[in-house]
Amino acid sequence: MSGTEDDEFVAFVAARGTSLLRVAYLACGDEGEAEDLLQTALERTYRNWDRVRRDNPEPYVRRVIVNTAISRARRRAILRIIPTHTPPESSARQADVDLRHVLMDTLRALPPRQRAVVVLRYWEDLSETQTAEILGCSAGTVKSQASKAIAKLRLVIGEESVKGVISNVHA
Repeated sequence: MSGTEDDEFVAFVAARGTSLLRVAYLACGDEGEAEDLLQTALERTYRNWDRVRRDNPEPYVRRVIVNTAISRARRRAILRIIPTHTPPESSARQADVDLRHVLMDTLRALPPRQRAVVVLRYWEDLSETQTAEILGCSAGTVKSQASKAIAKLRLVIGEESVKGVISNVHA
């Protein structure tokens, strides 16, 4: 790569790195694993930068993150237990924090593709079409996976809680 292309890549990482790390964390649920996912995605992006930079590179990086997270989860094939407890009602703020922890635990327990759909659709606020493009599937599959994932989330933490936490997760 030329110096200009390197500078463009560095600028892209500086501008979007935090957002992409959040996607990686939500895709896998572990800080160390998220850093590894992002590093892998950025490495692959760098190797293809001359092709990727012409378009919007962020969807490419997201797709690499999600696909890598799914592949790693499949390889591990670890049985995850869905938490069934409810957060204590000590205070509203503490309940929100506890509910977010329960949500993250439940999100980690979802199958990798459902977790990817929830992350891309609700945290990254992508359309069904954009999510389908990143995941390499149809919009119908995105709808189906989102429906199944939200149903599991509602089962564990309740319908109103899911709506509130998803809409306020960035707070």
